[in-house]
Amino acid sequence: MKNIRNFCIIAHIDHGKSTLADRLLEYTDTIKITEGQMLDDMDLERERGITIKSHAIQMEYMHGGEKYVLNLIDTPGHVDFSYEVSRSIAACEGALLVVDATQGVQAQTISNLYMAIDHDLEIIPVINKCDMANAMPEEVEDEIIDLLGCKREEIIRASGRTGQGVDQILEAVVERIPCPKGDEDAPLQALIFDSVFNSFRGIIAYFKIVNGSIRSGDRVQFINTGKEYTADEIGVLKMDMSPREALHCGDVGYIVSGIKTATEVKVGDTITHVARPCSEAIAGFEEVKPMVFAGLYPIETEDFENLRASLEKLQLNDASLTFQPESSVALGFGFRCGFLGLLHMEIVQERLDREFNMDVITTVPNVSYLVYDKQGGVKEVHNPAGMPDVTLIDHIEEPYIRASVITTANFIGPIMTLCLGKRGELVKQEYISGNRVELIFNLPLGEIVIDFYDKLKSISKGYASFDYHQDGFRPSKLVKLDILLNGEPVDALSTLTHNDNAVDFGRRMCEKLKELLPRQQFDIAIQAAIGAKIIARETVKQLRKDVTAKCYGGDVSRKRKLLEKQKRGKKRMKQIGNVEVPQKAFLAVLKLD
Repeated sequence: MKNIRNFCIIAHIDHGKSTLADRLLEYTDTIKITEGQMLDDMDLERERGITIKSHAIQMEYMHGGEKYVLNLIDTPGHVDFSYEVSRSIAACEGALLVVDATQGVQAQTISNLYMAIDHDLEIIPVINKCDMANAMPEEVEDEIIDLLGCKREEIIRASGRTGQGVDQILEAVVERIPCPKGDEDAPLQALIFDSVFNSFRGIIAYFKIVNGSIRSGDRVQFINTGKEYTADEIGVLKMDMSPREALHCGDVGYIVSGIKTATEVKVGDTITHVARPCSEAIAGFEEVKPMVFAGLYPIETEDFENLRASLEKLQLNDASLTFQPESSVALGFGFRCGFLGLLHMEIVQERLDREFNMDVITTVPNVSYLVYDKQGGVKEVHNPAGMPDVTLIDHIEEPYIRASVITTANFIGPIMTLCLGKRGELVKQEYISGNRVELIFNLPLGEIVIDFYDKLKSISKGYASFDYHQDGFRPSKLVKLDILLNGEPVDALSTLTHNDNAVDFGRRMCEKLKELLPRQQFDIAIQAAIGAKIIARETVKQLRKDVTAKCYGGDVSRKRKLLEKQKRGKKRMKQIGNVEVPQKAFLAVLKLD
């Protein structure tokens, strides 16, 4: 055990942690690097240049004549995947804090660092991209010393591109990060920190052994679900899975036990032996809190069960996704899903399409409200279609959050303007260190779900970290905005919005839909309504077929006869014709600004 080191890499998005991981794997001869970012194996990750999943891999390193086993977990940097980071941190004893030499300490670096310090991880600061012409390692070192309070000589200068400093990083990992603590002879206690679905072998769980040891063929129990299994195969994670006879205290590995149903594996669960169980489960992760709710509906109604199966498999791989069934008049049966943010929602949709061939329609994202009726009853409403009639409602309460934004002093003005424009109120503002400021706001959750985070990032040049927790419900003047196509409401496009924003929002939505709806053989009226009151209208003009083209000369009554026939046909078509709303229209509502 004394020769095992478990560590992860944490950094802001785009600070080069996956490239640095490649250099570490190359230096220890674990794999041959054939292309960049070997650990990002999903097509989506390669295309967008971001890490979505945390990846575990084992390296072997000789130091001072002894062989050390290093378990590295590469983690995502985008805030929407911070849940992945929290799971990786729980399986490690140390972390490499990677900071870009050209950009310095940024928001996500700080929030991931606090997470690591809460778990008592040993932090090794690394400045990456030191070979760049515009690198400023001295200034960045000062920032890191401010942040961590470490000594200047403890900071390693490195470059993921040239391989500079990789040997120092590996030495530091061996010398500074403590070996795993635990009792080899105690009952087995292993923490599940990830799981994947394999269509041939069922569900494979990744775990870290905290106490005890496990052998191939043992009977094990998952404490949270109470289910028992046989460990058909256990092993360690190289680039592929490599089987072992036994794994001991401190090891990170995988277990295959032929589990078929997705709900039986919970990330954060504890594995123990059936014959000699441990006394208590390991204190796992906090429950994930979705920020954005949206409906996912299959385009073909009969694909509903396939969509359920796909979501369950995806949930294994991405534990921060939550879903429950719901139905809609316009779209049939589907699921109300909870996501961590808009990027997360986009990625889930892409992965459903690529990995499971599921075409889905996504409705407008929203949050849940409390509706009080005049009899004093209360009902929780997740989507606008579930709203009672306006005449029965006494008042509506919406969820508020206490948000903390950490930024530098020169962005205070624009950030305050943004938050106050979203009906927020400033609670306090304090300087943390140097010119870094923490601003605390009370904000309605409904205002931040769509594009708040993206706007915050762009006005602060990525230099604002955003964290929040629920802060109860407050009464609010909310109205339900309906969109009608030819007088028929489309429930998937209806939203709950604040009274002051409703008219403007309705008008913009009608204009946007006019651009996106394909023209038909009849006029399409697009209207925005609050209750019975129409507040905006646009018309998509009909396509006209020239039915008189074949008449040349002759009596005018022949033309009239053809036009009358066309008019009757159009009238009948208008009665039975229905308007298909393309998927683009549902997504366009998110990008109205």
